Amino acid sequence: MEVSVSGMNVLPESCVAVILSLTSPSDACKSSSVSTVFGSAADSDLVWDKFLPSDYHEIVSKACNTTFLFASKKQLYHLLCNPVLIADGKMSFKLDRPSGRKSYILSARQLSIRSSNDPMSWTWKSIPESRFSDVAELISSSRLEINGNIKSKKLSPNTKYGAYLLFKITERAYGLDLIPSETSIEIGNQTFKNTAYLRCQDDKKHRLENLFYSNRKQMMKSRVVKGDDRVMSRREDGWMEMELGEFFNGESDEEVKMSLMEIKGHQLKGGVIVEGIEIRPKA
Repeated sequence: MEVSVSGMNVLPESCVAVILSLTSPSDACKSSSVSTVFGSAADSDLVWDKFLPSDYHEIVSKACNTTFLFASKKQLYHLLCNPVLIADGKMSFKLDRPSGRKSYILSARQLSIRSSNDPMSWTWKSIPESRFSDVAELISSSRLEINGNIKSKKLSPNTKYGAYLLFKITERAYGLDLIPSETSIEIGNQTFKNTAYLRCQDDKKHRLENLFYSNRKQMMKSRVVKGDDRVMSRREDGWMEMELGEFFNGESDEEVKMSLMEIKGHQLKGGVIVEGIEIRPKA
């Protein structure tokens, strides 16, 4: 049976609000133009309280250098759709505007990076294009190993997520794509692995390294797990990203472990700036 808009208008606003709270943020916004009753209901706290994450009080209380001024839950929701620094500035949080699902970026300081405290291997520095106070730059090392983890209960339940390494390649980069890295996502008793190369952006340098080290490159690639090589892509914010893997987050409380590491060989390399790892919902 079809119900006309005029018929829906006879419902109390509170009933319309309950109905809208069972939809999505994008649907609630679209419905506001249907009628005056829908518009009022779509702005109500009853609706937007359902769309806010259950731990939004904790997120707001841990926000760094941010004062949240809002007159309604809808305003707060839209404020949280912009990146917010939390955990003493070592993590970034935001909501996906259409769905309300949560995403995080773990800063380089929040990650475990092999030899990151050795000034001969890594240096910590501040750069204006980073959202965090400092990033880690690889100076010189024969082995690259980056690990991160997050509790699944921090993420939105029943949601498919992807994890992405955020980085830049400097002009002085060398030796990055001679040894394949193994990417890994582990949650509960499930582990998903693949291979990846951090390619130098200088095409001439890339061709020369392929010319001199092609046999070594093929030999090392044969030692790691088989799969589709992960590729780098440029983001709108100017950083590069590489997918480490994807996973489905259910409703249990488990630790999600993410990594990129060279486990089958060693090659001197340098010229990577690591900003962090992003965990965001996938379509």
